[in-house]
Amino acid sequence: MADEAPVLDRRAVVTRSLLGWGVVAGPFYVVVGVVLALTRPGFDLSRHALSLLTLGDLGWFQRANLVLTGCMVLAAGLGVIRAIRSGRGLAIGALVLVDGAALVLSAIFIPDPAGNFPPGVPGGEVTASGVLHLVFGALGFVAMAGAALAHSAWSRGIGARGRAIVALLLGAVILLGFFAGAALSSGPAGVALIWLAVLAQWAWLGLACAQIYAWSPHPLGERASAPAQP
Repeated sequence: MADEAPVLDRRAVVTRSLLGWGVVAGPFYVVVGVVLALTRPGFDLSRHALSLLTLGDLGWFQRANLVLTGCMVLAAGLGVIRAIRSGRGLAIGALVLVDGAALVLSAIFIPDPAGNFPPGVPGGEVTASGVLHLVFGALGFVAMAGAALAHSAWSRGIGARGRAIVALLLGAVILLGFFAGAALSSGPAGVALIWLAVLAQWAWLGLACAQIYAWSPHPLGERASAPAQP
């Protein structure tokens, strides 16, 4: 007698699809941001943060980048919550959701001009929008650092010690890179540190979502052979 065909678990399909956006979000944001940075007149990657690309007549490109990336991060956070459904899983997912919301809000509340960008626009004025942009940016970085630390604890709990160490290190880089970069934001060193925090953030999210994707139940009812070592 032939074996019965496996039943497709639609919940598992949706969960894995949501987690997949966490892998896509970082490369999408960085590639679009760098392309815009290289094509916008007056923008200097060594002196200007990517957030300044939201300014000017073509600023809507970077604002769209922030919104689309934020939506991907929100999807990933929901995927984490659906996959783990425990205290640490809820913490990881909730903090990722905070970062996704912060990205969207950073597109709504744009920064103040700085470093002679956009060209011809005087800087130095502090506006409510500029302050909120900084607040949401800081909130996003802190949330992702916290999510990385929670992910480290979860990985250690399932026996994936190597993943736990990587998550812990990336969380530290996100936190230290952001605050050190903010303190030195007026110079190239500060911009470089912010870039380090950004890349560490996306590296963590992609690695975490890929790990949880492999660990979570297969849509056809097959779980990875050794879920403790995803």
